[in-house]
Amino acid sequence: MTATIKIGQSDVQATPLGLGTNAVGGTNLFPNLNDDTGKAVVQAGLDHGINLLDTAFAYGLGHSEELIGQAIKGYNRHNIVIASKGAQDLSSGEEKINNAPQFLRQAVDDSLRRLQTDYLDIFYIHFPDDKTPKDEAVSALTDLKKAGKIRAVGISNFSLAQIKEANRDGGVDVVENQYNLLHREPEKDLLPALQQAHISFVPYFPLASGLLTGKYDQQVTFPADDIRHSDPNFQGARFASILQKVAQIRKIAAAHHVTVAQVVLAWYIQNPLVSVVIPGAKRPEQVAANAKALELPLSAAEYQQIDGLFK
Repeated sequence: MTATIKIGQSDVQATPLGLGTNAVGGTNLFPNLNDDTGKAVVQAGLDHGINLLDTAFAYGLGHSEELIGQAIKGYNRHNIVIASKGAQDLSSGEEKINNAPQFLRQAVDDSLRRLQTDYLDIFYIHFPDDKTPKDEAVSALTDLKKAGKIRAVGISNFSLAQIKEANRDGGVDVVENQYNLLHREPEKDLLPALQQAHISFVPYFPLASGLLTGKYDQQVTFPADDIRHSDPNFQGARFASILQKVAQIRKIAAAHHVTVAQVVLAWYIQNPLVSVVIPGAKRPEQVAANAKALELPLSAAEYQQIDGLFK
């Protein structure tokens, strides 16, 4: 039985490895997704000891939520932690970010309907807007928490200053921002501040668009419309340096008879600054492989070696 992590000041208990579901129904993000495969990805997570499913309205404009609602039928809802996100307002015909309390209340109701559930375990404000006072936005979610519609209040893609404003009344349970071995700026100020405020932290992009899985070499190329085509991590001397570091992780993986990705995920699981890590997956077998990281104990020396490689 995997030990669980308490989310902020809430009573939500999540496994330290979750499942990011932007490739479940996220047809606006990934071409050629299959709905049945997406539902199988969700079920593979639940079948392999992962209890947290991280979705958002932005993943397929609600379609990811709909597929998850279908996929979890037949499972005990109370054993599943569903986290969703909202802030994208399409009412004007174009997408605008909206944190107004009335909009967030409606966004939660819409998520509940699509997911076919009467509560969300976590609801995040997906992005900050430029006009709503952040503490007012969080206060609206705190009211929904008191009403039982959500169990934990989250914010995502907020700066440290915005997080402090949002948490003025102590209502924030969890923050979801970008963080990985290649993007460690949050360690300087953000993550210590969250720990001090007893706010949980969920990093996205933990495998850095696949770069930390060990599947690339110097010869790889990407088409112009691929996000990795213009990513500095995939170019020149920086790319070569990252590949050399990943090669060092491969030695640790070989010693444990596991994959590079499993070692990297195990590093996040053992990282005291991280609450839950949420790698995505497009196929059920990827989820099953990721779940093995829950049973991979890195030694203190191995943890420090990986930490030092990417400092």
